Amino acid sequence: MQMVPLKMQSRATRHIFSASDDTVMTKQIRATHAPIEEYVDARPLLKVVQDIFLRAASLTPDFVQDMKDNNTKESDLFEMLEISYHTINKISCEISCKCLMSGGDAHATTIGILGMLSSYSWNAKVVIALAAFAANLGEFWLVAQLYATNRLAKSVALLKHIHETLNQVDDLGPKFEPVNKLLKAMLDVANCIVEFHELPSEYIDHEAPETLTASTLIPSAVYWTIRSIVACASHILGIIGLGQGYMTSTIETWELSSLTHKLENMKGHLQKLLTICRQHLDDNKQKEVFETLHHLFETSHQDNIKVLKALIHCKGDPLPLFDGSTKQRVSIEVLRKKIVLLYITDLHHVSDQELVIFEQMYQESRQDSTRIESQYELVWIPVVEKGTAWIKTKQKFERLQSMMSWYSVYDPSLLEAATIRYIKEIWLFNTKPMLVVLDPQGKLVNMNAIHMMWIWGSMAYPFSSLREEALWKEETWGLALLADTIDPLLVDWVSAGKYICLYGGDDMDWIRKFTSAAKSMAKTLRIPLEMMYVGKNNPGQKVRKINKTIYEENLSNILADPTIIWFFWVRLESMWHSKLQQNKTVENDQIMMEIMRILSYDSSDQGWGVISQGTIKMTQGKGDSFLKCINEFDEWKDNVNDEGVLPAMDEYIQGIQQPHHCNRLILPGVDGTVPDKIVCAECGEPMEKFYMYRCCNE
Repeated sequence: MQMVPLKMQSRATRHIFSASDDTVMTKQIRATHAPIEEYVDARPLLKVVQDIFLRAASLTPDFVQDMKDNNTKESDLFEMLEISYHTINKISCEISCKCLMSGGDAHATTIGILGMLSSYSWNAKVVIALAAFAANLGEFWLVAQLYATNRLAKSVALLKHIHETLNQVDDLGPKFEPVNKLLKAMLDVANCIVEFHELPSEYIDHEAPETLTASTLIPSAVYWTIRSIVACASHILGIIGLGQGYMTSTIETWELSSLTHKLENMKGHLQKLLTICRQHLDDNKQKEVFETLHHLFETSHQDNIKVLKALIHCKGDPLPLFDGSTKQRVSIEVLRKKIVLLYITDLHHVSDQELVIFEQMYQESRQDSTRIESQYELVWIPVVEKGTAWIKTKQKFERLQSMMSWYSVYDPSLLEAATIRYIKEIWLFNTKPMLVVLDPQGKLVNMNAIHMMWIWGSMAYPFSSLREEALWKEETWGLALLADTIDPLLVDWVSAGKYICLYGGDDMDWIRKFTSAAKSMAKTLRIPLEMMYVGKNNPGQKVRKINKTIYEENLSNILADPTIIWFFWVRLESMWHSKLQQNKTVENDQIMMEIMRILSYDSSDQGWGVISQGTIKMTQGKGDSFLKCINEFDEWKDNVNDEGVLPAMDEYIQGIQQPHHCNRLILPGVDGTVPDKIVCAECGEPMEKFYMYRCCNE
């Protein structure tokens, strides 16, 4: 073997990096390209090349750590080899022969190899050329590994005249370092080129700037990768000729470093273009998924499977759901032809109280599987924004999921971005939990039934808008609607014909005065009165302290569980939202007026109370007015025999109310449903609208 003379190397190096000949060289490269229109999957062969380079470069640990998994199906590999093995062998011989020639022209050799690959696509060209080089490199290292222990390897080494080199195999590592770095650079560029080829053409705009830039850069990248193969082969032949007294030149080593730098720059450009292409590809794909969802929800189906699979498409996962009752992963099939309630939340605005109440309602509906109210399935879809650090939020997700016995999405980070977009743009999900109802055919029958669930539980089945309207026609304002079954004592008190007082607020001084006056009034009027404190909306530490004080001072009964206090108020808010969806106002709906009255009581700084007998008759008042009425019962007690206690109280409260008042109403905005106009439940005048931002961290 004879090395290329220094003068020849210098001229070759100047040619490699001469910018003036770029246009000529580009024309030469493209002139070799005459592909046959046939798809070639080069990935399996590239994985084999990677595996050979990995094991051949095992003396350089940094290179090994950066390599990727090389598992591949043999059937895919054989298909590629069936097409290319003749070419691989020819190029392998070409590389060996040309590099053994004295004063070989690397550029001419590269163009010659490109000519041999003319019928292949650019990605196949680069992979086949790498495979041809890998065959030679792998053969050398296979002999090197077996040389010390295998007689056949010794004989082969002797014939190839590399036995003296292999006697010094422990010294080869440092001399192969520039080769190994270039091998990695070649593989990185080849991977980028193959990845471009693997992009699905139906989602790629071939006239986009990044696509056009890539189509210009890739032929050049293929050329320089093959050029690097030729340089590597020459350098390796120089190394293995050490035993014959030859030395690799400094210029050769510098050439490899320069080629490594050039390929690394190309890799950087290709990766940037790939990132842009992938983003556009994903945007186009998500647009298609979004349009598909839109079409599916507007089309009739025999069952709900097609709709649900499109909605809960977790990267093709065959078991995208988690069954909270069995703690097993399941397929969408468990929902076939069922009414499905999609419980949609984010991970920040769903409270433990909400899940506890939901769980109670769900379990109650499952107690008798023959009841029609139990014929639905609940699925939690947590909305996790793309880009959110899933590892950080996964622990919270799993904690919430553990509280549910119903179905949930197993891994919400795999949900399509188009699904999240659809939920937000079409179903108007913001941050507040919502309950979307699909019938057994996958048709949307209620955009948000969560208010129905809070008000009526599973009695709201099948949770349609028509059912909501029918349920309201059956309701009248009274204790049964206001308090439902928040405490078993209420049922007993109603059955016993007692007067029942529910009161709230966070003014402890007012609470003491009110409970004392109410008990005194009941004793004087000889009426059986029971009292219960229901706290305030969003009960915090202050309400807990008040609960404790009321209990310790024996002022009245309390709702000991803060979750039940939360539920009392969320039901009341849900009634307001439900009525609003029915286009009801205080001017045209009595229940709406009473709901808003109590919500405005709670929004004030004063206490308030309602007194009821049975489930329908009721009177109410706020703060000082209600306390004044009870304290001054001597003024109206004479009317009790003719009118009754509650009507007499009502009449007196109306008489002592001041014409000037300042009522507040704080409403949580849900799905943009807060109306522009709200009238006062007390006087009927329009209320001023203000924006309030609250952080309740008690």
